[in-house]
Amino acid sequence: MKKKYIYLYLIGLLLLLSVACTGNFRDYNTDLSGITDDDLIIDDNGYGIRIGIIQQGIYFNYDFGKGKNWPFQLIQNLNADMFSGYMHDGKPLNGGSHNSDYNMQDGWNSAMWTHMYSYIFPQIYQSENATRNTQPALFAITKILKVEAMHRVTDYYGPIIYKNFANAAEHYRPDTQKDVYYEFFNELDSAVVALTGYIEENPDANGFARFDILLDGKYSSWMKFANSLRLRLAMRLASVAPGKAQTEIAKIKENDYGFFEMVTEGASVSTQSGYTNPLGELNLVWNETYMSAPMESILTGYNDPRLKAYFSPCTDAELNKGYRGIRQGTCFAHNHYAGLSKLSVTQSTNAPLMTASEIWFLRAEAALRGWTDEDEEICYRNGVITSFQQWGVYGVEDYLQSELTASDFIDTYDEENNIEARCKVSPRWNRQDDKETKLEKIITQKWIAMFPEGCEAWAEQRRTGYPRLFPVRFNHSKNGCIDTEIMVRRLNFPGTLQTEDPEQYLALVEALNGEDHGGTRLWWDTGNNNLE
Repeated sequence: MKKKYIYLYLIGLLLLLSVACTGNFRDYNTDLSGITDDDLIIDDNGYGIRIGIIQQGIYFNYDFGKGKNWPFQLIQNLNADMFSGYMHDGKPLNGGSHNSDYNMQDGWNSAMWTHMYSYIFPQIYQSENATRNTQPALFAITKILKVEAMHRVTDYYGPIIYKNFANAAEHYRPDTQKDVYYEFFNELDSAVVALTGYIEENPDANGFARFDILLDGKYSSWMKFANSLRLRLAMRLASVAPGKAQTEIAKIKENDYGFFEMVTEGASVSTQSGYTNPLGELNLVWNETYMSAPMESILTGYNDPRLKAYFSPCTDAELNKGYRGIRQGTCFAHNHYAGLSKLSVTQSTNAPLMTASEIWFLRAEAALRGWTDEDEEICYRNGVITSFQQWGVYGVEDYLQSELTASDFIDTYDEENNIEARCKVSPRWNRQDDKETKLEKIITQKWIAMFPEGCEAWAEQRRTGYPRLFPVRFNHSKNGCIDTEIMVRRLNFPGTLQTEDPEQYLALVEALNGEDHGGTRLWWDTGNNNLE
């Protein structure tokens, strides 16, 4: 498709989404993936084909017949990737006013809800039913994938339809985010029991290997994934339900399989089997993903060696191949940023969902809170070291001794967008620092290490307030519902629910326990890290 037609095409698709997909939830129970019973038996595909769709669908790398790049852009890139402080579009979309300045676009923000419930959750539901009594290993893997996929959805919106998906008798009643998270842990319990028993009875089994595009095909690796995911979700509750968080961490200690901890371990959507990374398409073909101002401020201020691994130098000759980003909420209506730093991500880059470095930082925070007997500094150091190894860069010991701090942001076009650095901590660990400062160092480094996975980065930034991001230059939120300094906290429920299924919409808002707008905090988002 010629580039000049791309925006017209996207506008048409957005309209289609708002009309056809974001309405009555009861329509979501029809599987729209296009998979037939015949497909499931061809070439002994069996249960693996459904699990393959689920794996791709987490990052929405699944092509349901209408392309995958534009759904990914709507699902993640135009909200979480930007709100996390990672990226910004260099083009003046919608006249320069859209999600960037909190003029929240329903067609963009409903996409995660729409696609997960239309294409991915039906596959999860059917896979659970098909494997529950006959295929314990595949049942366990389905459960793990279910939690990985759906925690991203609740972390966008808050309450979701989870336990009552496809349950007409319960009127598809939504769950509060607290109930959803507690059910996540129950799901992981079921997965661990099923997978442990299967591994004990079949120690050499590798039947899932040819369908595995996230891990290495080993069932032991899926157990590590379950443990690592439990740790991620437990730490999400650190401020709102610390007792529950500690209980879940204690369960991990009872498991013999451990976490992701080596640089070679982690979960990512692999491109080695023919799948392509949609972020690479947005970056290299559409030219719509650029470095953000916070990324420029922190990485250049730290003289971070990962800068050159994450981003490309500016193509604007006047910038001398430096690395420059775009501040959110500037409402620009020009193309002057087209020569700034784009991402290094290509169509063949694996799409990370969880890395070993993230787990080390989670362990550092757990130790900081006194919930484990590990040393928080050692875990912190291992997180940074593992991240450097992952990206193939050197100088980690010098970096860990660095007292450098973030740089002030100087806009390349408009000096009115300039702003003093908000991040004041350095990479160097100081044992005499107070706990809040130590937490800021841990989360800031975790934020750097998780790039470019914006969903998790946005969730953790909201939970902790770190790293300290730049506020939007202009705030055009409806009736000022989003505070400039507090920033956007969630996405609205799909707008058409209000007219097409008002009963369910009201139930969702009731479960939210707040107004349905971007300024309402989620359950785990307390605004206080509650460090003792």
